[in-house]
Amino acid sequence: MRPFTYERADDVKGAIRAVAGRPDAKFIAGGTNLIDLMKVRVEMPAHLVDVNHLPLAKIEDAGGGLRIGALVRNSALAADRRVRERYPVLSEALLAGASGQLRNKATTGGNLLQRTRCFYFYNSGMPCNKREPGSGCSALQGMNRIHAVLGASEACIAVHPSDMAVALTALGAQVEIATPAGAARTVPMTEFHTLPGTHPEVETVLKPGELITAVTLPPPPPGGQAYRKIRDRASYAFALISVAVAGDQVALGSVAHKPWRAAKAEAALKSGGSPAAAAHAELAAAHGYGGNDYKIPLIRRMVVRTMAQAKEATRA
Repeated sequence: MRPFTYERADDVKGAIRAVAGRPDAKFIAGGTNLIDLMKVRVEMPAHLVDVNHLPLAKIEDAGGGLRIGALVRNSALAADRRVRERYPVLSEALLAGASGQLRNKATTGGNLLQRTRCFYFYNSGMPCNKREPGSGCSALQGMNRIHAVLGASEACIAVHPSDMAVALTALGAQVEIATPAGAARTVPMTEFHTLPGTHPEVETVLKPGELITAVTLPPPPPGGQAYRKIRDRASYAFALISVAVAGDQVALGSVAHKPWRAAKAEAALKSGGSPAAAAHAELAAAHGYGGNDYKIPLIRRMVVRTMAQAKEATRA
């Protein structure tokens, strides 16, 4: 790990000011992903700004929904009574992620900013356009079992690893952001993360110095909710595929560079189509790269089963 300097911020403006003027600076909260990446020299910030003491750790009722501070720990969010009762898909997704120890450290804002777990991204000896733009994508012809089947490009086929973000996408959440100019802006979850295109190193719409302050949830949609995750191990493993269903709203995880809102599937359901027809509509443009071809039929089955699980939850 390269040497770095450190400071603790006590207010939002001070934290933003400390990072905005330094392109080599980063915010740190739980650090569950950033520290790992620093150890393997994928991330090499020269300055860390600790935001753990900012007043962003509350879960508050807001207009029939919830406002979740960016520093709310994943374990606290999963256990919150309002989340368990009104947004069970979010609680289920959080509990499916990582381990109890990591959930106690990981934050809502930091979870959204996780970077891919692509083997080649972590291996500095291999070409990776996300880590070193213009160097190539080793996964295209390499080990791509965990990689994208939707929204990928020739520059990158990595996937976003978050469980929480998939549930938030299905629920229609929005991300609140504080800017260096002292203003605030709100971005829908569906627009917060980006597709790779020719610039896979750009992963979100955050601009230099901007800080996530909260995530807001609208009132829960009518209908049941469910989250299902397929992984190699029963615990402490990232998803090979995940599906979040909230009423007629559907999102997919570990299938694209971002949490994937299944808009085509939702349209098929609204027009009277079956869950199987909805899954087929969403996956019409899916494309495998050899090692991950299995994902496409598995997603179809997962969508159908998760919709059935959500329907069963409505009767409970």
